[in-house]
Amino acid sequence: MELYYGAINKRELNKIKKFLKSFDLLLINEEISKIALYLIEKYSKSHGLEIPDALIAATSIYYDIPLLTGTWLISR
Repeated sequence: MELYYGAINKRELNKIKKFLKSFDLLLINEEISKIALYLIEKYSKSHGLEIPDALIAATSIYYDIPLLTGTWLISR
């Protein structure tokens, strides 16, 4: 969703959609929502964690996969 939202125009959006077809879509479920809520409770005030990033981190935790952000790899 962040990539779609950040697209400058429809042409760029189409390029993003084409690129993302080669990846699996990980759906947000109730457990991911609970993990995200925990992360918000724990880190929103102290670290400025915002909802989109909490959902991304929670998804990474739930599926037990590395979280890649920018040029950084965050491991659990």
